[in-house]
Parts: sequence; structure tokens; C-alpha cells
Amino acid sequence: MAYACGSRGGSLIVYAATTANPFKVERMRALGAEVILYGDDFDSSKEEAKRVARERGYAFTEDALTIETVEGAGTIGLELAAAGPIDVLLIALGNGALFNGIATVFKALSPATKRIAVQAAGAPAMAESWRAKRLVTYPVIHTIADGIGVRLPIPEALQDMDSLADDVVTVQEDSIIKAMRLIHIHAGIVAEPSGAVGIAAILEDKSRFSKGRVATVICGGNLTEEQYKVWLK
Repeated sequence: MAYACGSRGGSLIVYAATTANPFKVERMRALGAEVILYGDDFDSSKEEAKRVARERGYAFTEDALTIETVEGAGTIGLELAAAGPIDVLLIALGNGALFNGIATVFKALSPATKRIAVQAAGAPAMAESWRAKRLVTYPVIHTIADGIGVRLPIPEALQDMDSLADDVVTVQEDSIIKAMRLIHIHAGIVAEPSGAVGIAAILEDKSRFSKGRVATVICGGNLTEEQYKVWLK
């Protein structure tokens, strides 16, 4: 969004948590966004951004609720579907934009593909809400996967997931780090924790995913130098 707004002469204010990845914040600012740090987590920051937008009459874009964010993720699904038959698709689950966008495409183009959402066990609100068929919230979360660290699910995103997800699984922190290292060693890709949860799911249940063609999306490579040294070295 920072790139799009800047290239069209517009302005963008991004709210992020005070705990947000510093590298990610730096890149958004480098692309011209004004970044305001507020709150201890993603949802606290989002609620403040909503308040300011209402007060000042700004247009507000909310991941997974603003339809364009879901449609944008859907283009990834189009690319994956063109790659050939996929038996199981593992997609990171945060607010639901990435999963719902890709899963919608596969439901239409490849309905036989099993669509599985993957969330960090330390931030399981979306997963538990989907299983319980009701809104489950958390006062705090504990995960290194800040990109999918949601504690206040979006009801509309959950409603969409109800007809799109075949299953939702959660993965542990040590599995996420192991997955990041494997991706780096074998694919030469620096993946942030949120981008590695699909591989983490395979590591935690190898027998389940040992047959057929399994695909996942490695999305996001925002690591600070210190995180790189700790998690990938």
C-alpha cells in the first residue's frame, strides 16, 4: 500500500504495534508511509487506527475485511492453481485475508484440493473461533509470528472461512523456527515466522502430509539482523 499510494501521489498512514518488526517498519517508511507505533500488539494498534480514521474522516483499510485485501491474496491462488494439481494446500492464517483469498480461488478452480489454514499455537484465536463456530478472543498472545498474531478475530472473515476451510491447525514456536531454518538451508529463502508456518505444520504431522502433492505459501521475509542471527544461524 505504501508503494501504491506513493506511486500515485497519495499519502498513507500505517499503524503498527510498538513490538512490530523494526525491519518491516523501516521498509514501510522507506516507501513513503507515515508509520505510527501504538499498543503492544496488532489488534491494539488496529483499534487505535480505526478510532483516528473515524475521528478525522480518513478512509480505513482493514486486512481481511476490506475486500481488496482478500482479492489481492486471491492472485496468489491463481498462480498456484496454474502450477498443476495440488492435493493439500497449507496457508498461513492471520486475520484471514491470505487464507480466504487463496482458498476462494481453489474452491472454484480445484475443489478437490484440501484447504488447511495454519496458525501459531501462541495466537490461536482464529483457529479456536473457527472450531467453536463462535468468536473467541484473547487478552494477550505469545508468538514470534507477529504477522499472523491475531487476538481479536474479524467476524466476517470467520464467516467466509466457514465454507472455505477443510481444517485449521496450530503449530508450536520451535517448529516455526525449525521450518525457517530448513527453508533457508534448502531453498535459500529468508522467511519470517509467519511465512514458515506451512512447513512447520508438515514437520509436526509428517504422516498426514507424506502422500500426494502438498503446497504452501512462503510469504514474508522481514527479519532484523539480530533475528537472522538467532533464528537462522
